[in-house]
Amino acid sequence: MNILSNHIRKLDWGIIISAIILVFFGLAGIYSSCLAKDNFFNLYKQAGFFIAGFLIMILISFFDYRLVKNNSYLILILYGLCLILLLGLHFFAPVIKGTRGWYKLGIFSLDPIEPTKIVLLFLLAKYFSMRHVEMYKFRHIILSGLYVALPALLIFIKPDLGGTAVLVLMWLGVLLVSGIRTKHLLVIILCFVLVATLSWSFLLKDYQRERVTSFIFPTDPLGSSWSQDQAKIAIGSGQIWGQGIGNGSQVQYGFLPESHTDFIFSVIAEEWGAIGVFVLFFAYGFLIWKILQIAIRSQSNFPRLFASGFAIILISQFVLNIGMNLSLLPVVGIYLPFISYGGSGLLFNFVALGILQSIKFRN
Repeated sequence: MNILSNHIRKLDWGIIISAIILVFFGLAGIYSSCLAKDNFFNLYKQAGFFIAGFLIMILISFFDYRLVKNNSYLILILYGLCLILLLGLHFFAPVIKGTRGWYKLGIFSLDPIEPTKIVLLFLLAKYFSMRHVEMYKFRHIILSGLYVALPALLIFIKPDLGGTAVLVLMWLGVLLVSGIRTKHLLVIILCFVLVATLSWSFLLKDYQRERVTSFIFPTDPLGSSWSQDQAKIAIGSGQIWGQGIGNGSQVQYGFLPESHTDFIFSVIAEEWGAIGVFVLFFAYGFLIWKILQIAIRSQSNFPRLFASGFAIILISQFVLNIGMNLSLLPVVGIYLPFISYGGSGLLFNFVALGILQSIKFRN
């Protein structure tokens, strides 16, 4: 009993409390979305995923992360399983809103992108921690890029631009933390410009190109620009104090699409106002700061790279999602971590927090 209480005391409660605050913001937004539809099943599921994720985080914190870190074969096996799951989406997952994004398991769904992020982060942290003094060699950048390219390509052709962008940004972030040369970074940027140009001409679907063009030239308020226009109206109507939980007109009257996933930030801004948005931003900032503290205080490269990489994942998704809601970025279909509805995302984000707790405990 003393061991358990001692372990609980040594957990980073700053990370835990900030994550809980974000989850409760999400539950409030999902409640409003459910209230508009008079169906609270999604709220009950998300609350259940939160409880399960929290318990999994505590459980993982007891295990030594080095048991996985030191087993290269296990990491490669997990990586291979993630590739199989991503490939299987194209054959076994149902088509929902034009994409094969999830496996249906009864009343539950599994999004294989979420475990792929964690496994790929483990793999990259392992790879660069073993070759940190050789980062001047461009071949390590190419090999690590191949590890990322395989799942990124499978995600891209789902199609899922948001998920692809997060994996690529995570890879670039880990490269920067590892100490990439400036000239190598410029080469990578040039390659991305070339790939983006070719993708626009040959790979992107019509509706994806339409999202980008409607973002640059918003000429169809009743069509492709509708979502972002309604999101801006919701954010603006919140003013300072908000309209109150369950009282947001954009949500309750059905004007705001995907109010429980992509545009849940607009729901929070409308109902909680600028004060609520400030608290949400502060909670995110505090969570990321605590994660970066673990990276800074780590005494070896692997935990430093893993913590930095997960912070980059959170920052990428936060910036992309908020940018979509504020019409600063095109709609690419990305959820807001710990807040948007989705069991896979919530569970595996808590898995990552459990690994970070294990790192902190053993540092």
